Amino acid sequence: MENLITYTLAFLVTIAILIAVHEYGHFWVARRLGVKVLRFSIGFGKPLWKRTGRKDGTEYVIAAVPLGGYVKMLDEREEAVPEDERHRAFNRQKLWVRSAIVAAGPLANFVFAILVFWLVFVLGDTGLRPLVGEVLPDTPAAEARFESGDELLQVAGSPVRTWTEAIQALLMQAREGEPVPVAVRNAEGGDALRVLAGSALVERSENRDLLRAVGLTPKLPSLPPVLGQVLEGEAMDQAGLQAGDRILALDEQPITDWREFADYIRERPGRLLPLRYQRNGEQREAQLLVGTIDSGGERIGRVGAAAERPADLYADYQVLVRLGWGEAMGAAVVKTWDTSGFLLRVLWRLVTGNASIDNLGGPIAIAESAGKSAAVGLTTFLKFLASISIILAVMNLLPVPVLDGGHLLFFAIEAVKGSELSEASQLLGQKIGLALLLALMTLAFYVDIARLLG
Repeated sequence: MENLITYTLAFLVTIAILIAVHEYGHFWVARRLGVKVLRFSIGFGKPLWKRTGRKDGTEYVIAAVPLGGYVKMLDEREEAVPEDERHRAFNRQKLWVRSAIVAAGPLANFVFAILVFWLVFVLGDTGLRPLVGEVLPDTPAAEARFESGDELLQVAGSPVRTWTEAIQALLMQAREGEPVPVAVRNAEGGDALRVLAGSALVERSENRDLLRAVGLTPKLPSLPPVLGQVLEGEAMDQAGLQAGDRILALDEQPITDWREFADYIRERPGRLLPLRYQRNGEQREAQLLVGTIDSGGERIGRVGAAAERPADLYADYQVLVRLGWGEAMGAAVVKTWDTSGFLLRVLWRLVTGNASIDNLGGPIAIAESAGKSAAVGLTTFLKFLASISIILAVMNLLPVPVLDGGHLLFFAIEAVKGSELSEASQLLGQKIGLALLLALMTLAFYVDIARLLG
């Protein structure tokens, strides 16, 4: 119940902020270019709050359904316009003015993402050092001669300071199938170059655990097999275990490290395993029925528990990435550009059938991610906010009628033919666009629900 409230609040805050940014882009440019704005609404339906501006006469509204918003401008196609106001109507404006107003919404989301990423880089972002733990046999990483203790320095010439940056750099390279050079510092302190096969990287780029698919595992400190959290109703809870219990043995195998326990569980979905644990100095036994979850098409084990983490556990394995104001702005622009490009490639692969629909996520997935990122901390939530802002911008620029990109498509056709498309043609296009959006949303909801049901 607590998670549901957290996820819902985080989702509403995320949506409200991004819609406000998007609509303000349309609003600001329309005002600057002389178009009269009648209403600026965040949300749809019954107004919960509204105010009319004294100088501009614009009605500002916060409505009951916070899943969208709109800017209503003076337009002769929607209502009669007084003679002395017609020069301020949207439909009377030159083509470039109308195009600028429509494009301003997505552009505002891009600018917002850049500013948020800039703030994150200036404040500093803590990440996990890209130290290699185990190199899995018979994998691209093993073929590239990666070794335990390697620290990644560059991927295809791009500096990487955390595993997050390394994963993003690898994903960016997973497109042409070209070999990917990775500069590392080995355990002895010497510099070396490892080259990952590009074709192998492309084949594994959709895997949710890209590092493991490539054959790399992060080097992490030894984590004691002590339960820090047990989820209600999950396998560990059903077996009678509680937070604070220490795992001693599983399936008659001694357990000394949490990752050892997690890996054993992962590989045995649906199995009934004997478990020995310690509570308040007393040894106890239980039968653990391992749950099952689907991850990238693979069935893996799950028990609904998390380890207890000492406060200083990752002290030697973390790095704080903080940039100067100017450098941070450049990095934020590059980050926004790269994320946009990656999203477009994923969308193209979805359209052409070369990517799984598991890559889709609807409102449920967004709400879950919003809640989790908010729970981790401000920096993580800000990064999530910037990423969703980019997704909103890119999706709105797709040439689908009803979206901003669809309006820009109509304007491009108008520029070529020298006159507006007929009302009938525009209406047909909007019906097609609405049908496509409804189909996409239905599919996204299906994927969300299927993911929740495992």
